[in-house]
Amino acid sequence: MFGIFGVSGLSFLLVAFFTPLLIWGLRVLKLTQPIRSELPPDHQAKRGTPLMAGLILIIGVVTSLQFHPAPLMIFLCVTFLLFSSVGFMDDFKKAAWQDPSGISGRTKLVFQFAFTGVLLFTLFRSFSLTSDITLFHGVQLHLPVYVYIVIMLLFVVGSANAINFTDGLDGLLINVAIPTYFFFFLISDKPEVQIFSLVMIGCLLGLFLYNIYPARAFMGDTGSLAIGGSLSFLAVIEKVEILIPLLFSVYLAEQFSVILQVWYYKRTKLRLFKMAPIHYHFSLKYGWSENKIVMAFGFISWVSVLICWLIWKFVL
Repeated sequence: MFGIFGVSGLSFLLVAFFTPLLIWGLRVLKLTQPIRSELPPDHQAKRGTPLMAGLILIIGVVTSLQFHPAPLMIFLCVTFLLFSSVGFMDDFKKAAWQDPSGISGRTKLVFQFAFTGVLLFTLFRSFSLTSDITLFHGVQLHLPVYVYIVIMLLFVVGSANAINFTDGLDGLLINVAIPTYFFFFLISDKPEVQIFSLVMIGCLLGLFLYNIYPARAFMGDTGSLAIGGSLSFLAVIEKVEILIPLLFSVYLAEQFSVILQVWYYKRTKLRLFKMAPIHYHFSLKYGWSENKIVMAFGFISWVSVLICWLIWKFVL
């Protein structure tokens, strides 16, 4: 029998093999990354790098369904594809029109809220999702269903975009997301979650070969929003809402650095950070290389996962 780790290994090999073909196709079609003018000079040199390499992660969806076509697996794969489709629309406009702004933020949010609402309804209707939030052993916060749905709507869309913000340096999101998927593999008693998480780790490792500095291709929102949506819904499915501030600490730091930067500038006309999201701050203020930032953020992600696992095991 092909073991669960074998499925992950197969995903790695498929992505590692087919990504060069995808990169070649993106170059031929001239679907490359436009660079915002305000980014540092070293980022300007990345102009022309193929975009939308996150399409290769669909291999993970196909592999997951091939080896475990259960209803929850279908749900996870559909979640991944829906969020990926929003990212694809944004990436395609950026690459085809060489427009760094892509589709409007409002359009992206409308699609994300609509998809999230349908997916949450499906979890309640078909997978017996409850509106309880576990605080610690034997203690739960009982929320009205509509209140829980509103909170989860905001959480999923907010987290998906926070994770999207993290995809700003070569290999950064991959290095931070792998520990998060591993956390869900560790804690889950659902084979669908375990297989999906390991398959995604295998896919991300395969893509990392081409996304590590200097990146031969960028995953784009096609990949980062899909990762964001799937990780957010894994948190909902596994009922670890209380752990989100710590488990998603790197992603939230990236998102809140942008929010704080805008808020502070509007009040003072000064910048709180050299540039937001915060990974650019470490580069511009302290001179950290991309690899150093990627390693540091990845280390923080692993530490966050370890602490969350200990809390899950001994407190929740």
